[in-house]
Amino acid sequence: MVPITFTEISERLRSMELPETDLVIGIGTGGIVPASLVAFHLGCELHIITLNYRDESNTPRYEKPIVINMPEMPSLEGKRILLVDDVSVSGKTLNEALFHFQGLDIKTLILKGKADYVLFPEIKDCVKWPWK
Repeated sequence: MVPITFTEISERLRSMELPETDLVIGIGTGGIVPASLVAFHLGCELHIITLNYRDESNTPRYEKPIVINMPEMPSLEGKRILLVDDVSVSGKTLNEALFHFQGLDIKTLILKGKADYVLFPEIKDCVKWPWK
């Protein structure tokens, strides 16, 4: 397991060229802390949606991710949105979230895995995040 610190995450955020962003949407539960860090770094508003796919042992519990909580948000039309999660390997959770935001200007950022922006693309092993 690869340990990552808040300092390392912060350094990566500062070194990346991220897109112009009006709003960060985090995918809970794993993406809450990363999305908070990204929103703070970009000086953006933050909203959290909650999708669930895996259980505590990382085993899929449903055929596909399900939406647990999709709070009311102001109009997102014309906003540049950055969708943030901690890890995306299969892409199922990101794709389910993107389905709910079809037609919007949205990019994806994750800490590890596959997305438009990946903070730690070189890490292939499991990660020990500083908030867990």
